Amino acid sequence: MKLINNLFIPKKQSGNLPNFIIIGAMKCGTTSLHYYLNCHPEISMSREKELNFFIYERNWNKGIQWYQSQFQGNGKIYGEASPNYTYFPKWSETAKLMYQTVPHAKLIYLVRDPIERLISHYIHHYADRIENHSLTDALANCQENGYRYYLSCSRYYFQLEQYLKYFSPSNILIITTEELSQFPQKTLQTIFKFLEVSENFQMINYKRKLHRSIYKRRRTDLGNTISKLPLINNIDTLSPPLRHYIKKIVYFPFSQGISKPILEKDLKNQLIQYFKTDVHKLRKFTDKDFQEWCV
Repeated sequence: MKLINNLFIPKKQSGNLPNFIIIGAMKCGTTSLHYYLNCHPEISMSREKELNFFIYERNWNKGIQWYQSQFQGNGKIYGEASPNYTYFPKWSETAKLMYQTVPHAKLIYLVRDPIERLISHYIHHYADRIENHSLTDALANCQENGYRYYLSCSRYYFQLEQYLKYFSPSNILIITTEELSQFPQKTLQTIFKFLEVSENFQMINYKRKLHRSIYKRRRTDLGNTISKLPLINNIDTLSPPLRHYIKKIVYFPFSQGISKPILEKDLKNQLIQYFKTDVHKLRKFTDKDFQEWCV
């Protein structure tokens, strides 16, 4: 290993490294996109979706050989998707570590209406019993404690700035969840062109949505205990469709439905003002109007 800026950078070994990385955002459809891209004959995605390798506090210490071992198959190019890569400032060294390891990688950033993403993030945490407060109280706690994870992950340009310190804008593609949902084939062709693979590939089941309804149910105490069993944790090594099917069967009897929280008008207006500057910068960077967004 060699030391760069107080961080250990492992010496590269022979094997595969990703040609592209889906860096986020959390709760924007990265699981579905990972699945769609893996269907392309020229693309091999990592078997496990969220490798979190470029997070120093997570899997960085597993080493480069472990990372390379995650990319199998006979694809022309390899890719992975870890939404935690746009979780600054919680994970502050991600962009730097990524550039030191795969400086020529192309980056795909999937974004959506920032307020809708925030709500989905909250529901995800509430379902997993990470969050026990109402949405209003949870946002208040974020502000008071200075740990604004619900907010910071929706500040897309703020997150993007960390990567623009190292990667060329021409190597970064911004795609919205809305356009992927409304115009899936056209959007995938845009991604295929960016990745320099055949644009003629047609998805058969691109309407398949993963990672949705199961996380709109909150686990009971027993369900929470079951989720921590080693056997359940091993399910995460399975392919996304099979993994979510099994989890749905396992968790459904031990969970309760969650209604989507409705933001009070004043709070929503505050959030619109909060995200306004960031969205303006993103519009300028992408030359997209994001007309489906409320900001």
